[in-house]
Amino acid sequence: MPFVPTKQQFKSRITSVKAWELPKQNSAVAPEHVWTNADMDPTPIENQTWSIWTWMAYWATDTINLGTWQTASSIIAVGLSWREAIPAIVVGCTCVAIPMVLNGAIGAKLHIPFSVAIRASFGFYFAYFAIISRAILAMFWLGIQGANGAQCVTIMIQSIWPSYGNIKNHIPEGQGITTQGMISYFLFWIIQLPLLLIPPTKLRWLFITKLISAPITALATMGWCVHKAGGSGDIFAAHATVTGSTKAYLFLSSMSAVTGSWSTLACNIPDFSRYARSSKGQFIQLPFLPIIFTLCAVIGIVTTSATGVIYGELIWNPLVIIAKWMDSGHGGRAAAFFAATSWYIAQVGTNITANSISAANDLTVLFPKYINITRGCIIAAIVGGWVIVPWKILSSAQTFLAFMGGYAVFLAPIAGILASDYWLVKKQHYDVPACYDPDGRYRYWKGINWRAVFAMLVSISPNLPGLGYSIGQNADGTNPVKISAGAKNLYTFDWLFGFCTSVVVYTALGLIFPANGTSIDNTVYGLRTTEGVQAGDNRSSDEESARAKQIGLDEKKYDEKKVVSTADLH
Repeated sequence: MPFVPTKQQFKSRITSVKAWELPKQNSAVAPEHVWTNADMDPTPIENQTWSIWTWMAYWATDTINLGTWQTASSIIAVGLSWREAIPAIVVGCTCVAIPMVLNGAIGAKLHIPFSVAIRASFGFYFAYFAIISRAILAMFWLGIQGANGAQCVTIMIQSIWPSYGNIKNHIPEGQGITTQGMISYFLFWIIQLPLLLIPPTKLRWLFITKLISAPITALATMGWCVHKAGGSGDIFAAHATVTGSTKAYLFLSSMSAVTGSWSTLACNIPDFSRYARSSKGQFIQLPFLPIIFTLCAVIGIVTTSATGVIYGELIWNPLVIIAKWMDSGHGGRAAAFFAATSWYIAQVGTNITANSISAANDLTVLFPKYINITRGCIIAAIVGGWVIVPWKILSSAQTFLAFMGGYAVFLAPIAGILASDYWLVKKQHYDVPACYDPDGRYRYWKGINWRAVFAMLVSISPNLPGLGYSIGQNADGTNPVKISAGAKNLYTFDWLFGFCTSVVVYTALGLIFPANGTSIDNTVYGLRTTEGVQAGDNRSSDEESARAKQIGLDEKKYDEKKVVSTADLH
């Protein structure tokens, strides 16, 4: 088994850090003195397998989950109606789909991960700020999603053995979890672990499984509730309970909540688009993401409205609905088991695509000597699943949750700078080997691009008071943090403000104060071979021609052309 060390390996690894070193590989692009591994290099052509159908399956599986189902609830709960909720979802998804496509084009064309591509705009060393930020956030949400997914395991077991619900608790109350909850969480985590190790090139089979199970379960749940209620309830007859400017800012806040939920992927989408077969296929994200997200949210609205008729209260969590089926005898327990299993698959699939692979790619770049994607996924699972104690955070650390939820304040400028640098400043031409060289053309000033630093500060600073206010909010509604109404209103659309501001500021600085030596007329690719390229693989002739020109580059001669004097880099 490839993941199980031999007896000798195990003995050496517990006595020496050096034994954990990965074999040093001859990189296609990195200089000899820079340690790298195959997972950091541009994706070889044989692994560029994602087609337009893979992209559609990816988003269909990624958006159909418990969080999306409940998105509309948070919008309607603040006083808006479905008439405002659905447009807010559509506009919010469209806003985040734009940077998704813009940044996805980098990976689709150059086949490099986010943590390498970001060096071209941030500078080789300042890029670590973005990489570390995103890695921490990905591992955090990996654990939080796992704690939520444990509810699926509880229902699955209890539907087969009802006595599971009667397990006596032996864990102190202050720990935020019961004995039953810990068993369910451990089972969720241990079953999920091998699935996290599926290579990204083979994820399409998981996509297909989730694409079949999750929509069927969602539609079946809605159909049962509507049939049981004799209709969709009265939620569609309800109107917003707020008016005027309050309504407008609530709309913006709801829209920003939708965009913020995908703020991580708006940055790290190159981690997936690097496996694209064609540079054009990923553009399907622009129309498809808003459509599929909105459909799932509408299913949640209709189902929830019907539960108001059935149970006398609106139930936004589908797992709560499923749990009630277990009171309906053997048939109800069987339905609960299969439905909970579908949501389990949906939760794991989202954890893999949105969190695990993202964190693994970042850790690979941070510690290339010791970590590849496989080890990165394992580390992310351990840190996110156990080190941060996610069940404890969910039960008590509301301040910490508010901070992590507001982390879009930092991610939005990262996405904006990455997109504007590639499309507007460098005109879609990157020097891929230079992204792997600390002394190459993207060194800027001591590895820091001051234009990116300035754009980050301008984009983040105005939203910091709002973030502080959000963190200071108490459960009883009081807040010791006092800020102006304008600062509160600005924070309601923090992601949109951060993204747009960073694009404008960074582009202006890049064009007014260009970094000498960082712009090139033609893309320098990092591929070593075109073996496997066929005429029918959807690549444009220009793209194939450009690649072919780069294949003849001698790696040893590259040092001569990439060296740019420090005086020319700032």
